[in-house]
Amino acid sequence: MRQMIVAGNWKMNGTIDETESLINDLLAGNSKNDKVKVVVCPPYTALLTASKLLDGSHISLGAQDMSEHEKGAFTGEISPRMLLTVGAGFVILGHSERRQYHAETDKLVNAKVKLALSTGLTPIICVGELLSEREEGLTEVVVGAQVAGTLSGLTAADLKRVVIAYEPVWAIGTGKTATPKMAQEVHAFIREKLAVIDKAAAEVVPILYGGSVKPDNAERLHRQPDIDGSLVGGASLKADDFIAIINAV
Repeated sequence: MRQMIVAGNWKMNGTIDETESLINDLLAGNSKNDKVKVVVCPPYTALLTASKLLDGSHISLGAQDMSEHEKGAFTGEISPRMLLTVGAGFVILGHSERRQYHAETDKLVNAKVKLALSTGLTPIICVGELLSEREEGLTEVVVGAQVAGTLSGLTAADLKRVVIAYEPVWAIGTGKTATPKMAQEVHAFIREKLAVIDKAAAEVVPILYGGSVKPDNAERLHRQPDIDGSLVGGASLKADDFIAIINAV
């Protein structure tokens, strides 16, 4: 059985005080679900605070990005080992906002994935199409190329250590959500692409859905056979909403 994961991507939200408040609310609430691994991904500046609060709890810590370099003269960058020293176990890579605003390519994301794996971090690799690409019937072409590009050179053993997140760009922060049927079709397609690398490994890779996931649609999405949880944006900033999504699994 694949691991079910619900991860919260806080994006550029969360001062130290806000981080403390939100995490305390999550820990005080009914956020533990034995069927689900829960992950929160605060901004870099809040990672250490979050790590201390989450120590020994059921909630894991992740980061929102990392450099493709281990160390060196790369002003403003964060290395994977820096993330490990503050207790992060996961890292989001290739998010559409990184692709859009920072011109990140599949080749760059692939380099980050390989470095993350080599240092012991679990990458959550984001893929997804634009609205124009879906309307032109290019979803499988775009998503297939992203999957192949970001996973290039990975072995079957590597594949078993990654998480994929399908996030249709047109549904992120827009209030629009792919229907469960639409999402399932793409998730199944992604698993087929993973099977090209290794069929057995493809069956154990969690594939999350992201894109305006909310308490009122989470259960329907999670019922789909190839949807193994969610990468949650705005709703992860509200403890009650995030907990409801966790318990929708």
